[in-house]
Amino acid sequence: MFNRFFGKFSKDLGIDLGTANTLVCTLDKGIVINEPSVVAIDTRSDEVLAVGDEARKMIGKTPSYIQAIRPLVDGIVSDFEVTEKMLKYFIDKVHSENFTLVPMPRVVIGIPLDITEVEKKAVEDAAKSAGARQVYLIEEPMAAAIGVRLPVTEAQATMIVDIGGGTTDIAVIALSGCVNWKNLKLAGNTLNNDIVQYIKDEFNVLIGEQVAERIKITIGSVVPNREVMEMMVRGRDLLSGLPKEIKITDGQIREAISRTINQIIDSIKLILETTPPDLVSDIYESGIVLTGGGAMLKGLDKEISQATKIPVRVADDSLTCVVRGTGILLADAELLVKVAVKSAREL
Repeated sequence: MFNRFFGKFSKDLGIDLGTANTLVCTLDKGIVINEPSVVAIDTRSDEVLAVGDEARKMIGKTPSYIQAIRPLVDGIVSDFEVTEKMLKYFIDKVHSENFTLVPMPRVVIGIPLDITEVEKKAVEDAAKSAGARQVYLIEEPMAAAIGVRLPVTEAQATMIVDIGGGTTDIAVIALSGCVNWKNLKLAGNTLNNDIVQYIKDEFNVLIGEQVAERIKITIGSVVPNREVMEMMVRGRDLLSGLPKEIKITDGQIREAISRTINQIIDSIKLILETTPPDLVSDIYESGIVLTGGGAMLKGLDKEISQATKIPVRVADDSLTCVVRGTGILLADAELLVKVAVKSAREL
């Protein structure tokens, strides 16, 4: 009874709970939060010092008593308590303007494919502990397809490749379900690690995670550019231990990330090879849609299209497709019931 009462004064939320970023949307305002999935905690008092952008700035720069934690690894809750605190912070932030005494929203959360019942339950429990009165789980490729306005309920197949921070989900969708799919633990963070390792091996210079991310966004590409792109990068010389500045090119970054990109492309081809012929015919006609932050890597769509001989396009505002899909589901109860993953408690 109390849940229903407080629910009337709460805003229902769609959440893309990602390894790299958490996005939150509401029915009336659309996307209201887009911040890194990072929480800074004072280990002496167990107090949350910062969440999101402010906490991300602290990564690699904290004193011993402050920890900047990423509570999700490969799209899965790895630290339950910190995930709960992060969700509670975002839920309270959305309701701060409304002066809601006890926010108890309905929440639709995107989850990766191929997660266990225990991992599903961890997401549900973290959201409920953070204040949600009802939690619906939706597979991220399905949410992304809905966010792109693809015809997911029809018999015609569509193919989504959702490249996030921790995982890449490849799915063939038809009749409100994933007909064929694969989940890879290769995504944006893997590309960052590839860049860190390459610069370490080639230049004996150690760079941080945030520098690698900046390199990937600035000059990262999968196919050669018309002009060579260069970037100055600072890190620690592993021989002298002193700061050092080096120049890197887009060609070197392509070499660094090529192995991971090839593995993703090989997995897409494998899914196409094991998908029923009638559905492959539909995909050939409608093309493959790339979503997620990794889809913005320059030339990735061209490389996949060349390898599969199928048209490939990057979704508009690819980073927000999943959260936009959860927002659409908040407004469409009938579709939500069709596509929601069965709760861990219902099994």
